[in-house]
Amino acid sequence: MRINFTKMHGLGNDFVVIDATRQSINLTPQQIQFIANRRFGVGCDQLLLVEAADRDDVDFRYRIFNADGGEVEQCGNGARCFARFVQEQGLTDKNTIPVSTNTGKITLQVLDNGQVCVDMGVPRLQPDEIPFVSDHQETVYTLSIGIDAGSVSENISSSVEISAVSLGNPHAVLLVEDIDTAPVESLGPVIEQHPRFPNRVNTGFMQVVDRNNIRLRVYERGAGETQACGTGACAAVVSGILRGLLDNKVRVNLPGGELNIQWQGIGTSVLMTGPAETVFTGSMTL
Repeated sequence: MRINFTKMHGLGNDFVVIDATRQSINLTPQQIQFIANRRFGVGCDQLLLVEAADRDDVDFRYRIFNADGGEVEQCGNGARCFARFVQEQGLTDKNTIPVSTNTGKITLQVLDNGQVCVDMGVPRLQPDEIPFVSDHQETVYTLSIGIDAGSVSENISSSVEISAVSLGNPHAVLLVEDIDTAPVESLGPVIEQHPRFPNRVNTGFMQVVDRNNIRLRVYERGAGETQACGTGACAAVVSGILRGLLDNKVRVNLPGGELNIQWQGIGTSVLMTGPAETVFTGSMTL
């Protein structure tokens, strides 16, 4: 099977994007793992599939697979790359592009400066919608990480305070004093596999700089720490606003660059604006 692909990135969060509207694509998890491998394949954090619309109110279907081969619900940086891809490939001439994901419809807006604004939808805060195991909704939860978790790192205590938010995929957000010294690589996988998150979880480590600026690192399920995470940035801002720490417009500084997030509060959509870049195109035989 020969596949044409495009390598793209959003703030260093990198993707292999494949057009499944003009070629027949049926990838196994093992093939996705091979493509994502940075030594033997193309290398990427996620693989994105562009498929024909599966409902009347959208132009395309948007599917996301992590580097471990598992399909996930949403990816904000990938959504921006998706919008640029379908324009650059001549699949659409629209600047406003509605697409469906595994958790519903999102709208992508390509701006005059080339950046992409994504309506990420209304954040889900009810535990059963995240999903997160809890009897009731809270702004902050205490998450026990077990008596043995402290052996993972001397910086990890037996419990942490988190916010739990879904932007189509689940996120746990922790406040830290300094993301440069936060135990991302040791604590990230512990929280990712925590039994209170039945579908696993992405973990954001958020440092509040002021009411309009945060710094953020994200450990993504199935991928590890990435240079940027769009849904993670949205979840962190939602968490910070609900905690009374942030205003409605926030600049998120990630290792790969900056995103601008807007949220007006409960019941409204989160808007994410940022860049998307094409790196190269190619083909491979699987």
